[in-house]
Amino acid sequence: MTRLLLASASPARRATLLAAGIEPLVAVSAVDEEAVLAAARERFGVLDPADAVLLLAQAKVEDVSRNLPEDLDDADDLLLLGCDSMLELDGEIYGKPADAAQATERWRLMRGRSGVLHTGHWLMDERDVPAMLGATSSTTVRFADLSDAEIDAYVATGEPLAVAGAFTIDGLGGPFVERIEGDHHGVVGLSLPLLRELLGEVGVRISDLWRTR
Repeated sequence: MTRLLLASASPARRATLLAAGIEPLVAVSAVDEEAVLAAARERFGVLDPADAVLLLAQAKVEDVSRNLPEDLDDADDLLLLGCDSMLELDGEIYGKPADAAQATERWRLMRGRSGVLHTGHWLMDERDVPAMLGATSSTTVRFADLSDAEIDAYVATGEPLAVAGAFTIDGLGGPFVERIEGDHHGVVGLSLPLLRELLGEVGVRISDLWRTR
């Protein structure tokens, strides 16, 4: 039986998989994201946002693979999945805001406008024939024209501080997203259609991962 290990602490990503019938193992990476991006910029120059999230997803998977929990260290049935999301607006990329003031500043920039939420996916197959592959899901998000009071109330909940782009579509931020063009699940943080494609590349049907109990 093949098992999926999610290299992410994101409750939204785990909930997305659970809702799709997949109960993943979870292991959280200790990757220094800023250091990974800085090293890549020094080597390759300015990074395209779609490449930046893919690079971070790969780094998370590789870190977890090197530091598997003891009970999984010798497992030969694992697929490791890492994801990372960032919002692109005006050519700049935004991850999680550092504090409430930064979240407020971002929302004042985002309101009434559109950005692109990029989510990188990296799959590592650690079964008989190891393989690695990845791809990025990119979805255009149109934000409502929030008032200052609405922004302050939303930031005060703390939710924007915990998520890339300072918003959710599946939580308190849902009313502030007017529409999207692309995959809803990619905005949540894990594109199920893209996961299906990646699994297919390594000979696994997504239904193979469904819970049977």
